[in-house]
Amino acid sequence: MSEPGADALIAALEASRAQFLELVAGVRPDLHRYCARMTGSLADGEDVVQDTLARAYFQLSELGELPPLRPWLFRIAHNRAIDQLRRNAHRASEPLDDAIDLADDTTARPDDALAHRQAVQAALSSFIDLPATQRACVILKDVLDESLDDIGVLLDMKLAAVKSALHRGRMALRERSTAGSARDTTAPSANVLRYAQLFNARDWDAIRALLAADAKLDLVSRRKVHGRDAVGVYFSNYARTTGWRVAPGTLDGAEVLLVWTGADQPAYFVQLEWFGASLRTIRDYRYVPYILQDFAAGA
Repeated sequence: MSEPGADALIAALEASRAQFLELVAGVRPDLHRYCARMTGSLADGEDVVQDTLARAYFQLSELGELPPLRPWLFRIAHNRAIDQLRRNAHRASEPLDDAIDLADDTTARPDDALAHRQAVQAALSSFIDLPATQRACVILKDVLDESLDDIGVLLDMKLAAVKSALHRGRMALRERSTAGSARDTTAPSANVLRYAQLFNARDWDAIRALLAADAKLDLVSRRKVHGRDAVGVYFSNYARTTGWRVAPGTLDGAEVLLVWTGADQPAYFVQLEWFGASLRTIRDYRYVPYILQDFAAGA
């Protein structure tokens, strides 16, 4: 039995969260474009976005008024991305203010349009090789088209340092662009092929039999559940809808299950994690389709 007023409080919190997510919906795709390239991972990038939004929502109660939304969220996202990199031991000892004032030479920088095309098309793994400051400057300028002045405010850097980091990052990314643009032609794994066949056949009992006892479902941005029985309910939702199909694919080097909903292009994707032949984790990106749209546009 719940405490008096608990149901009303939970409903109010859910309504408040939904209102906040609606407020930030327009910024969220660009947040992921930034965080995915900062962390070098689609999944890690979305984790950072969710962490960013959770922290921003919490901070709202402490603010007298809502700050300018986009720069506020990007400052939080940048700090959370750096923290994620440190946790993952990516360049843990690298200073974040490594840009030095030596490359303010506009004749040495590539054309902005060319730099934009290279940055958008570069694989995520290409960005992770860049020092953090260079990486941030290249993403903000060449992927998100932020001004140099705004980048300086966001990263707390002088304009000359921003130009230096941008120049160095662009040159380094150009050197990696050929290797980074190569397509992954690895054949789908037997597990994913089997899963796709069963999914398209709507053989839900056979799919549920693949689930590990400690299976986990992450319906990204919506909910998480644990345990074979709880995850098994997930397939019932697909059983009630029509017009979709799945097929194995790769997204920036990672094996995924692409999902079509009747359109010519896949609408979203699902990542699967296996332990032997047992399905351990499902991450379904149905509610964050901007991730696939971003990479389809840059491919």
